[in-house]
Amino acid sequence: MKYFKQTAPFVVPTTDGKVIREHFGLASSKDTDFSLAHMIAPPHWSEPYQTPTFDEVTFVFKGRKRILIDEQEEVILQAGESILIKGGTRIQYSNPFDEACHYVALCMPAFSIDEVNRED
Repeated sequence: MKYFKQTAPFVVPTTDGKVIREHFGLASSKDTDFSLAHMIAPPHWSEPYQTPTFDEVTFVFKGRKRILIDEQEEVILQAGESILIKGGTRIQYSNPFDEACHYVALCMPAFSIDEVNRED
């Protein structure tokens, strides 16, 4: 097959209000090399620290996203900005702002809940 047009991304069930639509990856297309998801983080959303084994590129196209790296460095991504976080980096993603953040995440290899290593 020369191409695959994704018309029905996998909607990842969440309990924190975040919307995750995986277009390519383990859950949607069984790809293991990479995953691509469209995400919407609601205002005042956050998740626990994690130390993923995979690299992750984030591109924000609306709103802002806060990233804490090793509890020492804060990065605020704004619309039109992107970042590459290398696997093995301890991070926390959040949206402490008053508007939703719309972004795309590309993980290499593909995102796996077993490889994200979220803290309790």
